[in-house]
Amino acid sequence: MIDVRRLRHDPAEARAALARRLDDGALAQFDRVLELDDRRRTVLTEVERMRADRNEASREFARRKQAGEDLTALQAELGKAAARLKDLEEDLREFEALQESHLLAIPNFLATDVPEGGVEANVELRRWGTPPRFDFTPKPHWELGEQLGLFDLPRGTKVAGSGFPLFTGMGARLVRGLANFMLDLHTREHGYTEVVPPLLVNEASARGTGQLPKFADDLYRLERDELYLLPTAEVPVTNIHAGEILDAEMLPVAMVAFTPCFRREAGSHGKDTRGLIRVHQFDKVELVRLCRPEESEAEHAAITAHAEAVLQRLEIPYRALALAAGDTGFASARTIDLEVWAAGVDGWLEASSASTFTDFQARRAGIRFRAAAGVKPEFVHTLNASGVAFPRTIIALLENGQQADGSVVLPEALAPYVGVERLVPPT
Repeated sequence: MIDVRRLRHDPAEARAALARRLDDGALAQFDRVLELDDRRRTVLTEVERMRADRNEASREFARRKQAGEDLTALQAELGKAAARLKDLEEDLREFEALQESHLLAIPNFLATDVPEGGVEANVELRRWGTPPRFDFTPKPHWELGEQLGLFDLPRGTKVAGSGFPLFTGMGARLVRGLANFMLDLHTREHGYTEVVPPLLVNEASARGTGQLPKFADDLYRLERDELYLLPTAEVPVTNIHAGEILDAEMLPVAMVAFTPCFRREAGSHGKDTRGLIRVHQFDKVELVRLCRPEESEAEHAAITAHAEAVLQRLEIPYRALALAAGDTGFASARTIDLEVWAAGVDGWLEASSASTFTDFQARRAGIRFRAAAGVKPEFVHTLNASGVAFPRTIIALLENGQQADGSVVLPEALAPYVGVERLVPPT
């Protein structure tokens, strides 16, 4: 959440910063926040004046009572003032609640180095690896997966609906192997602490990381319990320290979690829905870091490198893109996407997003740290990255590793976790 004082201090600068996102709705929310802020401050001034008058009147009441004077007129006056103050305090609470609701709809300010423009302005930063060449026509993963007995998409649809894949046999072992491989890499070499978070989150947690209220339509909600299926492990893991003041010595906090994720993907029906490209349930290893504000930029580079290390060990060609202002997520100040090459669909597919949120999420979730004893607490900076998401990683592994005989060769780093060096059709 943006600090309203920052909006109030230089409205022109704030408006220009929000305009970079190419989102007229954000600007409308900004205007409404400032309008409500003016009204709230006017009422607050009157409330504070009346409270001071009440305190003075109470002292006068005590003095007159002690002197034995008639208190009838003063009591009537105090009663009217109390009723008026109560009304104003209620107005103040309403203005504060309205202002907060509009503040929650304003996206984060972008880092100054984020490219201007929409998705067409995303900047390629680097590439790693070389896309494979074949002396045969490569197959898409949905054909390979069926022939190799790795997943059964029709039966997954029968059980839950479209977008809920069913992995079977060696496909299920591949998922398990990928999870163990990534968790071992991040805990043993990158210094993360593994956590197993709840798969359900409450409204406060979803609001803390920015999923609510902006993305309510994309979440699966359990209305009876007022809980949500997690859309990403970012939500529960970031909120582990919600409402806390951390010791500076704890920072940076680095946590990793492997979980299923659930997204309704509202508005995306019919778009890239073949096979595993876009699904409603998928597995992901998520990286979350909490740090001091001055370490935020270096931490973003580090968490991005940790996600890249996964793809490098898996020998998957990828490219890193700096997202432009109009394509950067609501809560993010800067995002770098990692897109893997998939030979069967002949294109780049996003497998990871590494983002820094500055203090945007920390303000919403109340995550602070104290730099030294007696010093006023500050908000931490939060970061996360997919380290990495499974569906498109699996797509790249199958499509890039396929052989002319229909088998798929697994990368050397992954083979021990799956138990085989090559996936072959079941006999």
